[in-house]
Amino acid sequence: MTTTSTGVTPAGLDIDARYSAAKSIAQEAARLGMEYYIRREDLEVMHKGGNRQDVVSIADKNLEDYIRAQLTERFPEDGFIGEEGGTADLGARCIWVIDPIDGTACFVNGLHNWCVSIGLMIEGEPYLGAIADPNHNELFHACLGRGAFVNETPLKAHPAQHVREGVTGVGTTHRRGKENFIPFLTGLLNEGGMFMRNGSGALMTAYVAAGRLIGYYESLINSWDCLAGLVMVKEAGGRHNDFFRGEGLLEGNPLLVAAPGVYEQLAGLVGPSLDSD
Repeated sequence: MTTTSTGVTPAGLDIDARYSAAKSIAQEAARLGMEYYIRREDLEVMHKGGNRQDVVSIADKNLEDYIRAQLTERFPEDGFIGEEGGTADLGARCIWVIDPIDGTACFVNGLHNWCVSIGLMIEGEPYLGAIADPNHNELFHACLGRGAFVNETPLKAHPAQHVREGVTGVGTTHRRGKENFIPFLTGLLNEGGMFMRNGSGALMTAYVAAGRLIGYYESLINSWDCLAGLVMVKEAGGRHNDFFRGEGLLEGNPLLVAAPGVYEQLAGLVGPSLDSD
């Protein structure tokens, strides 16, 4: 039996069916995404808000349409938040939070760091998620109380006790929060740490759950990029900041996920901006 952090299992909900659906739909969407990826030079690519670095392709739109249709057919009472399709039925007990292609800039430029991310909130709490990476044949998934896995291998956060004992993932945008990025990197390097950025917040968050990274900091990230991964981090024994405070679900917030032994050190390097509105 699975429980929420308050110890209460959501009554009247088929958790098994939703967990199974998240995994299977994410994998099929990723397979469909690979078909677009192989012929990416033929894709229509658009730029959001005139930003040449913030791109969206017809693949993003079609994959989100596919994911929503599949979930709506199985769970018509559930709501949605999607990067491309907006929101629907936010008063529902269950809200699916979807990024059809996280790492679109990587996708359209032939870089293998993109994935499909499907997360589910139940009564306001991140409850389960699936992240499918078809380039590496990996499905990261987790459900509260059941552990976190890549394919069928259990995940566990890194045992590091200091930032110099592993690699930290980082990310930023040209939106609010970017002014905190360089000071964080400077502090991390001064402490002997190393960093990497791969272009997919969902994958980087999953990598923290898998112990591949000791932490991941992004100065501003959207919920569809990290909700699924937050469940994985929690189930793998990692820690994260209060991402959903304020309007985080719809407008985004800074994100820090980390192995328990380095969370406080990384949070100190980020400073007060981590949990300020």
